[in-house]
Amino acid sequence: MNELLTIYEVGPRDGLQNQPTLVSGRDKTALIGKLVAAGLGHIEATSFVSPRAVPQMADAPDVLAAAMNNHSEVRFSALVVNPRGYHRARAAGAQSIAVVAVLSETLAGKNNRMSAQDSVAMAADLAGRAHREGVACRVYLAPAWVCPYHGAVPQPTVLAAADRMWQAGVGQLALADTIGHAHPLEVGRLCEKVASRCDASRLAVHLHDTQALGLANAAAALSAGIRTVDASIGGLGGCPFAPGAAGNLATEDLVLMAEKMGFSTGVDLDSLWRAVDFAQALVGRDLGGRTAAWWRSHRRATPDSPYNTDVAGCGSLLRDH
Repeated sequence: MNELLTIYEVGPRDGLQNQPTLVSGRDKTALIGKLVAAGLGHIEATSFVSPRAVPQMADAPDVLAAAMNNHSEVRFSALVVNPRGYHRARAAGAQSIAVVAVLSETLAGKNNRMSAQDSVAMAADLAGRAHREGVACRVYLAPAWVCPYHGAVPQPTVLAAADRMWQAGVGQLALADTIGHAHPLEVGRLCEKVASRCDASRLAVHLHDTQALGLANAAAALSAGIRTVDASIGGLGGCPFAPGAAGNLATEDLVLMAEKMGFSTGVDLDSLWRAVDFAQALVGRDLGGRTAAWWRSHRRATPDSPYNTDVAGCGSLLRDH
């Protein structure tokens, strides 16, 4: 088959935003460098949100500037949640932004301090503004399946929001399983339904692995024609305003599954696992998705293999900060 699957890496933003220990801008930049070296070409580098609400993202302008200066061949996106964030991102040089349209009333209040209706309207306005200004724009519809406060999200609500974003000129729409409670049948059904109303190449899915269904949901999305899937290095991540939002689908798991299914990702697994090792040194705990035990066992079985990476190099970065 050898069809291309685009992996949209969210580790530097979604993966780190909720970590209790602050990661320095230098270390974030180094992590981004390792992700680029592994072959990831679409990376959500940071978010322009309130530093009081998300202290981990306070260095957004510096991180984005370093990423864009060091890796001009990569598309870096910055998340924004309101017009002020959009203005800050553009002032920092962002050429690609991601906006969240929150479809659940309680989550919109906690995440955006506004109603769900206003959140959708704001996202549409920012998508339209980006379109007029020649800025690439993705909009997350979140949650697209299950809300942590209200349960199942009605499909007509998602479809109406999707239609509004297309009309506004959004470049890409990402259906988000914000807390990882969706199952493959409903993921496939919604993806097919939205894809029937637009160009499927402009759709993506953002999946969490809370209930160990991340890979199954990704496979369902692929079967529905989706060819962009979000993932986070080592499975890092989780929305700070959504109870139960465990880590994202692990990038290394997605790459392995995609390659076994015959998709091309452009990602080198050896290099990707070096990035996992680096990330786990940054956060001070073991990382790795569902394939971690197998991968590490393979390393022990073949000590001279390139899988057996040395993470000592990142220790100096940690000690320096």
